[in-house]
Amino acid sequence: MSAWTDQFVGDRMAVDREFTQRVAASEFSSQEWGTIMTAVEFDIEEPESPERARVVADTEKIAQVLPAIDQMRDGMGMGGAPGSGGGSAGADDDSSRGGSGLFGSIKSSLGMGDGDDGEHRAEAAAALADEYAAQFQEHLEQQGKWEQACEVAASVGDAERGETVGDQVDSAATDTAGDSDDASDE
Repeated sequence: MSAWTDQFVGDRMAVDREFTQRVAASEFSSQEWGTIMTAVEFDIEEPESPERARVVADTEKIAQVLPAIDQMRDGMGMGGAPGSGGGSAGADDDSSRGGSGLFGSIKSSLGMGDGDDGEHRAEAAAALADEYAAQFQEHLEQQGKWEQACEVAASVGDAERGETVGDQVDSAATDTAGDSDDASDE
């Protein structure tokens, strides 16, 4: 349900620029983070109430991109540019995997790699995506776009349930028309 973000592309780009330093301080390179973000969708929980609403990262697909990140890291270890494999902790992860290179990549693709390392990276990626979601919401609030984002997210959610914006307007008009509509329903 993240089609609501399509209307806030410029804001996402601004947050991406702001978030660059946080990514650099993480265990992920900017290329790895870009890959992670292809697996993350952003939803607004409770968009009908901007006061209670919040942006949340749907990170359930992150595990699907971890093999690509492994390949990136293994590729860097097999002749890539020195020191360009990841953030500050990335080098430690490569050396601790014990099975880097072609053999490690094969083991990982067969599910025989170090599961703890993959689980740790998935958790770290999800945590970073959650931080990004919070920063995205903060940016929208500071720019005065939060209520608009909530309205768009609510209408997208309604459309996915088969409702249209016209249905919402009709329903809202009925709700605000007073007790006369309620009395006629009885």
